[in-house]
Amino acid sequence: MTAEAGLAALRERIENQLDAALPAPVEGPHALHAAMRYAVLGGGKRMRPLLVHAAAAVFAADPQRLDAPAMAVELIHAYSLVHDDLPAMDDDALRRGKPTTHIAFDEATAILAGDALQARAFSLLAEAPLPAELRVACLQTLAQASGAAGMCGGQALDIDATGQLQTLEALTRMHALKTGALIRAAVRMGALCGDAPAADLQRLDRFADALGLAFQVRDDILDVEASSEQLGKTAGKDVAQDKSTFPALLGMDGAKAHLQTLVQVMREALDHYGEEAEPLRALGRLAVERDH
Repeated sequence: MTAEAGLAALRERIENQLDAALPAPVEGPHALHAAMRYAVLGGGKRMRPLLVHAAAAVFAADPQRLDAPAMAVELIHAYSLVHDDLPAMDDDALRRGKPTTHIAFDEATAILAGDALQARAFSLLAEAPLPAELRVACLQTLAQASGAAGMCGGQALDIDATGQLQTLEALTRMHALKTGALIRAAVRMGALCGDAPAADLQRLDRFADALGLAFQVRDDILDVEASSEQLGKTAGKDVAQDKSTFPALLGMDGAKAHLQTLVQVMREALDHYGEEAEPLRALGRLAVERDH
């Protein structure tokens, strides 16, 4: 089985587990539960839970260890998208080719759905059938990546920078927090579940840092080159909101060259490993070659 085929099978497993982990739509409060399911199911690349599994595969980890961390990181990602799309944030009406959660429901329900998804993520980890030390390490990793030192901090920097021309250093730092922190947490939780030695954690951190930034550079390129239909979200949004992007700072050719530099960093970070790291390499390719 190719790495890509293995990832497709894992994606189906992740989808089924997310479905089972969310409240049933027939249970009340009905609007809240429906909004939670709407925000999570039926779309998405599942990049972050796949990274949990791919990093763990490097160390032949027991797959049953990975279910809770994989679901938890995806629920955090889903909550962040719900809140990111709100009028007070990016004010977007389209996500994954369908109306955003606050459009499909209402703003109050969307806010509560995001809050509930975050809580569910941490409850899944807290209840996971893992050794206590590993469970705490995963909780700490995900919490740090989600808060002011990670994703929320990056979003705050993004809001503060709207309408301003950022330096390349500032833009890189912002996206290392907003996008990269959760990707790094996904890789690290997978490695932790495989009892990875410290040297391997450092190698995979380098891979994940480059991957997170590459994912964002590719996003910025697609925001210019792709249509809304292709992306499943509003194209040209960053330019319309007067936000700094990698193409804006480096030019399109410069942004594409920067992307290839990050590809080389990812490749070198995984040079230490053989076929066991092929799923990670496949996800790296997906991040930089995707068209949506």
